[in-house]
Amino acid sequence: MIDIKNLTITQLQSAFEKAQYIAEEEIIIPVYLSLKLEKPLLITGAPGVGKTEIAKVLARVFHTDLIRLQCYEGLDESKALYEWNYQKQLIKIQLVKGSAPEELIERNLFSREYLLERPLLRAIQAPKKVVLLIDEIDKTDEEFEAFLFEVLSDFQVSIPELGTIVAEHIPIVVLTNNGEREISDGLKRRCVYLYIDFPSIQKEIKIIKTKVPETSDLLAWEVASAVHYLRHHLELKKKPSISETLDFTRALNLFDAERLKPDHVKQMINLLLKDKEDIDLFYEELGPQRLVEAIKETK
Repeated sequence: MIDIKNLTITQLQSAFEKAQYIAEEEIIIPVYLSLKLEKPLLITGAPGVGKTEIAKVLARVFHTDLIRLQCYEGLDESKALYEWNYQKQLIKIQLVKGSAPEELIERNLFSREYLLERPLLRAIQAPKKVVLLIDEIDKTDEEFEAFLFEVLSDFQVSIPELGTIVAEHIPIVVLTNNGEREISDGLKRRCVYLYIDFPSIQKEIKIIKTKVPETSDLLAWEVASAVHYLRHHLELKKKPSISETLDFTRALNLFDAERLKPDHVKQMINLLLKDKEDIDLFYEELGPQRLVEAIKETK
């Protein structure tokens, strides 16, 4: 098991490669600093560039649990931190009513037995260092961000009925941000910042060869070039993600394709483009034949 205290950049990069995540210096150094400084890592970038995957890889690298808080509009403290099991409390009241003093009943009702742990509290109370993924933080509001400040600054939470709970092991925290709204300066100050863009053609070839090793060098180059062209030459609502590139590649291998042909693009464009307007735009402005010709010209 890798020891964070004695961790080197080379060790971390090697561990990421073994976990099949291609990470150059611009990615691995912010991750390394986040681990060594015990500060949350805030990863920003378009959907599908591999932000969430970093948290999953860290959990595998350090052989620990991944605790995920999926953010959404309206997420509040009770869903992220804890709430009381009111149904269980009500049943207990009905069972012991009249057999014990009310003060004693009330005190027992607000014990850990009736506490429903949500992701933040589970991460703080974990018996070992875990990875806490706060996914798509930009979908919440500024009020929720302010609530996170105490947790991410001091790694402790206050429960009025139980007191302050301090983390025995500071979790590895990863926050992802798709850029739907501006993140507050207060949250940014508490984090190590990492921006991930869509990969270059050469990097995407490496990813394809790592994840779909049966792919020939020529086909990997043509797929990576085609996806790169779609991302940069069409005004798409949703650009193809890395996972969609891999699905497209796997599908081509199912057809025993040795290289990318217009018919392949026509048959499987829905693996890369997941919006009808994007598909219509593709056929209006480019089309399968022209896409294949365009990537040949760039070789």
